[in-house]
Amino acid sequence: MKERIRAGLAAMGLLDRVPDTAPEQLAEYGRLLLEKNQVMNLTAITDPDQVVKLHMLDCAALLDCGDLSGRRLIDVGTGAGFPGLVLKILVPSLDVVLLDSLNKRLDWLSEVARTLSLTGVETLHARAEEQALQPGWRDSFDFATSRAVASLELLSELCLPFVKVGGTFLAMKSVDCGPELDRAARGIQRLGGALRPCVDYEIPGAGLSHRVVRVEKTAPTPKGYPRRWAKIQKSPL
Repeated sequence: MKERIRAGLAAMGLLDRVPDTAPEQLAEYGRLLLEKNQVMNLTAITDPDQVVKLHMLDCAALLDCGDLSGRRLIDVGTGAGFPGLVLKILVPSLDVVLLDSLNKRLDWLSEVARTLSLTGVETLHARAEEQALQPGWRDSFDFATSRAVASLELLSELCLPFVKVGGTFLAMKSVDCGPELDRAARGIQRLGGALRPCVDYEIPGAGLSHRVVRVEKTAPTPKGYPRRWAKIQKSPL
C-alpha cells in the first residue's frame, strides 16, 4: 500500500506537502484497519487497493480545502478515523479530536495512534449534539470535519456549533449534492455559517469524483443549537 499511497499523493499534487513518513504511516494504518476489521466492523472496503483510494487518498483531498498546520480540528462521527486520523498523519502539527458515539472504535483508534507514535490526538466518546453544549467545546475549533452519511442539514447542526468564528466546517459529499446544499442553506445561515465554493476532486485511479462542502463560520451559533437528536431528525433546519 505504501507505494500506491505515494503515487496517489503525487498524482494529487500533495506529496511534496506532507512528511516523508506519511505514505508509510498511512499504509500501516491501512494494514491495522484490515486486520481489526476481521473482528470488528470498521469498513465495508476490504481490498487494500480500495482502502488506499477510497479511504486514504479520498481524505487527503481535504488538504486543498484549508491550511491545517498548527490548527485544532474535531472529526465528528469519526468511525474508523476518517478523515481525522488521515489528516493528522499528513499534517503532524494539527491537533485532532476524534469524536464518536461507539467507544470500541475509539479504543482501537487510540491503539493506532500509539502504534504510529502520533501525539496531539484525542478520542472523545460522546454524542455531538450533547458535547457541543459543554463549556470549552462550543465555538472553539478551527475546523470540523465529517464523512458521515447523514444529510448536510443534520450534519451542519451537529458540527457548526463546534467551530469558532472564522473557522470552517468541511463536509465530504458526492458531486451530485446540489439539492442537498439548497435545502441546507437556510439552516446553515441560522447556525452562524455561510456556504463557500465547494471543492470537487478526482481520486486517482478510482474513476470517482467527490466534493468537499465548505462552510465558513461567520457568527457564533445561537443558543438552543444543537437541539436534541430526535428533534434534529424530525425537523431539520
